This record gives sequence, C-alpha cells and structure tokens, in this order.
Amino acid sequence: MEFEPALVKEAWESILDFLETQFNKRPADLESVLFLIGVQELGHGHVHFTKEQKQDLMHIATCKVLSYSGFYSLDGKDAEGWPHWELIQNLPPLNLKEQEILIKAHVIHYFKTEVLFEEMS
Repeated sequence: MEFEPALVKEAWESILDFLETQFNKRPADLESVLFLIGVQELGHGHVHFTKEQKQDLMHIATCKVLSYSGFYSLDGKDAEGWPHWELIQNLPPLNLKEQEILIKAHVIHYFKTEVLFEEMS
C-alpha cells in the first residue's frame, strides 16, 4: 500500500473520477466515500438511513479498509446483518493530515481489491 502523499493524492483523484462516473456526482470528501463503502459492505442496497446509521456506515467502512493492515478484524454480523469489527491494534499516533493519507491509501486499496477498479492497477 502506497503512503506517499503525492501518489495517494493522484490515486484519490482517480477514485473520485470513477465514483463521479458511477453516480453522476463527485463525492465531496473522504466521509462521503466512506459512507458509500459502508453501504456497499452492509449490502442492503439503497435505503433511507438515520443520521446515527450513516455514522455507523462510515465506521464500518473505516474498520473494513483498516482491516487490510490488521488494525481491525471482522467479529461477525448482528441479527440485522450489520457487521461488527474488533480493534486488533491501535493506529499509530498521527496528525490529522497523516490520518487522512492513511485512510485514503486504504480506501484506494479497497477499490483496487474489492471493486476491481481497473484504471488504478
């Protein structure tokens, strides 16, 4: 996984371009992309989510993408099908910009492996 800021930025823009072609709207920020990943991981399709559920979806996405580096492990799903994650190891101490790069790099990896985003391979 690449953590060089310039490479992450370039790949991130490609992800945003890809999502814009899929949804005819460019995601505004990292949180928007995490929300989309959370919906994908939940697998319930397009439904109305409460504000709390939207936050839960972003948490699901964050755990999913950070699981690639062993920070989280899937603990299972509840009766309603919502995945639950277990923290395996704490993230290293990072400032906000470094955290954003770390998560974006993992989101890029998600799109390369889970969505089979051809243009980035």
